[in-house]
Amino acid sequence: MEKYTAVIIGTGRIGFTLGFDKKREQPASHTMALNKNRRIELVAAADTNSENLEQWAHYMKKKNHNVQVFNSSEELYENFNPDIIIVAVNEESHLEECLKAIKAKPRLVILEKPVALNSQQAEQIATAAEEAGIPVMVNHERRFALDYILAKNHMEKIGKIQSVHGELYSGLRIYGSEFEEDGSYSLLHDGTHMVDIISYLLDRKLTKPVITGIFRDDNDAVRNFSAHFTTSVCPQVTFTMSGRSKFFSFGVDILGTEGRICIGNGYAKFYKRRESNLYTGFYSLMKDKSVKVPKKTGYFANMIQNAVDFLDGISDLKSPLYDAIEDLRTLEEIKNKLQ
Repeated sequence: MEKYTAVIIGTGRIGFTLGFDKKREQPASHTMALNKNRRIELVAAADTNSENLEQWAHYMKKKNHNVQVFNSSEELYENFNPDIIIVAVNEESHLEECLKAIKAKPRLVILEKPVALNSQQAEQIATAAEEAGIPVMVNHERRFALDYILAKNHMEKIGKIQSVHGELYSGLRIYGSEFEEDGSYSLLHDGTHMVDIISYLLDRKLTKPVITGIFRDDNDAVRNFSAHFTTSVCPQVTFTMSGRSKFFSFGVDILGTEGRICIGNGYAKFYKRRESNLYTGFYSLMKDKSVKVPKKTGYFANMIQNAVDFLDGISDLKSPLYDAIEDLRTLEEIKNKLQ
């Protein structure tokens, strides 16, 4: 079968080194996921960080003596015309590097989330991609995870959706205007995952948020808030973030009229309505033992496989650019009410 060539722009954490985290489900980086797929040949990488690039080259040349490294994406594109370009740089460089990738005319660009620092930059990427006829997929990893796919397929079994509540806790500031230049705030960096997965599960865009519970620290950075939405599928969608926790937690609770789904980092629990063993004449929610939760989610490997299937012409992109831009617009609606 045909093999596809791939290159990586950015050999930092998501591009490379998370693949060595023994606590994470592997593969956990673009490099490791590309190497695992037999249909892809990873041929080159570029990074302005010479130390990162040297470590990547040292690792990769044990697997492919012909792999090459470059100090800039421009130099790489002068030497390679790959099928797939992975853009795995920091958020502030997404616009510049994605436009360069599109101009290089690959068959597919895979862009790390979020699309860009703001929707104006994202629209520039979308316009360039459309004019060049280059498809762009955004790595919103939970769309490819087997546990979240299971949850999405199971939603019709829990009746009509009554409420959806997402919670995201970390120690990183949620928002501060002074951090917009580099995107180093949690609403953009982590919030994109929450907005995207709720939109994915509901098949609905989240718009017109009502914001409550805003808490600011002594430097006026936002550290807490809740956003409330109403959709045609669910009248009560809530997204709560905290940036003053001493732990990281990400989860979504979906309550239906006949069941419940609780899913997040490291867990997936499914419940269904049954005759209660606590109260006579009542029904309670009990664990649905018929649901088999996968031991591994395959989130990164499945994303790369979707890219292969797309290039083979047998699948659509499961995380297309236009969905990710809608996520960014939702985040901006929230941000505008936090300012």
